[in-house]
Amino acid sequence: MDVFVFDVGKLTSVADYLVICSGESDRQVLAISDNIDHELSAARTPPLSIEGASTAQWVLLDCGDVVAHVFRSDIREHYGLEKLWIDAKRVRLPARLTETPIAPSTPVRVASPRPRRRG
Repeated sequence: MDVFVFDVGKLTSVADYLVICSGESDRQVLAISDNIDHELSAARTPPLSIEGASTAQWVLLDCGDVVAHVFRSDIREHYGLEKLWIDAKRVRLPARLTETPIAPSTPVRVASPRPRRRG
């Protein structure tokens, strides 16, 4: 997944940062945008608005100071949003944030359900 983050604060009053990423299918775009929504909501900062989830070709998440665009790869290439923000400073992400996640090295313990009492 190719993720770009632009510092657009000096170029627009809409947001301070613009995030652009993509998935290979509608399902993947929806999964990425759902995960962003889930993580932000878990941190008690849910997106202010989510647009495009019904088609999942281009989902926009308005998070206030940050606007995230999740594209299907071919749609991203067609619109070339990165080219529109050529004057914006690109924010470099640490490599570990852009790598494919791997399974945790420590096993996760799941509590077994208690047996039901029959009465």
